[in-house]
Amino acid sequence: MVKGIPAIVLAGGLGTRLRSVISDMPKPMAPVCGKPFLHFIFLYLQKQGITDVVLSVGYRSETIQEFFGSKYADINIRYAIENEPLGTGGGIAQAMAMIDSDAFVLNGDTFFDVDLSGLYEFHQKGNCDIALALKRMYHFDRYGTVEVGNQDRVLQFHEKQYRTEGLINGGVYVLSKYLFKKVEEIEESPLPQKFSFEKDILEKHLLPLHYHGKEFKGYFIDIGIPEDYQKAQEDFK
Repeated sequence: MVKGIPAIVLAGGLGTRLRSVISDMPKPMAPVCGKPFLHFIFLYLQKQGITDVVLSVGYRSETIQEFFGSKYADINIRYAIENEPLGTGGGIAQAMAMIDSDAFVLNGDTFFDVDLSGLYEFHQKGNCDIALALKRMYHFDRYGTVEVGNQDRVLQFHEKQYRTEGLINGGVYVLSKYLFKKVEEIEESPLPQKFSFEKDILEKHLLPLHYHGKEFKGYFIDIGIPEDYQKAQEDFK
C-alpha cells in the first residue's frame, strides 16, 4: 500500500517546445480537454491512494498555486519553490528536504499509468535506493533506453538513438529517503544546489547505488512535443 507515502511532482518545466501551441505558462498547466494537464495527474494520484503531494515549481509558479491551492482532489499540497532553476536534481532535493520518508517522484508533463503500490512493494523488496518504472516502446528515437540485468538491477542508461524495441525510463520513481545522503557520502562533499537528477545521480552513481527497474504496461504519454500534446487532447476525452 502507498498509505502515508507522499509524491513529488516536478512542475517547473518551461514548455519551450510547446510554445507554438500553448501560451506563456508552465508545461504542466498546458490545457488538455479544458483542464491543466496537472489536473489529470492529480486524479491519477488520488486513485492510487496518495494523500500528500509536494509540487516542485519554478517558472510562473503563481499560476499553479492559484489553480491548485493547498488541497486538490482530496490531496494535501505543499510547494517547493525554485527562485532560480535548480535542474531536476536540485528540484527533487529541495522537495525531499520537506519530507521525512521515501517518496514517489513523477514528471508533471508525462502521464504513466503505473500501479504505485506495486512499484513501492518492488522498491522495498529490492532494498533499492531508486526504483524506476519502465515502459516498453517500439520503433522510437526520442528516448534513451534502460538496460536491466539479473534481479531487475539497472545496468546501463543508453543514449537516444533509433531502436525497434526497448525499455525507457517512464519518469516515475520511488526514492529512498536516504538517497541524497548516500550520494554525499560517496562524493565526500555536499551536493550542489543545482544539478541534474538524470546525469548527476542516475548515470553517475549507477554502480555504488542500487537502482532497480520494473516494467509497467500502462498508458504512457509525454506532452513535451506538439504532436503528443495534440494526441493527449484525443486520448484524455
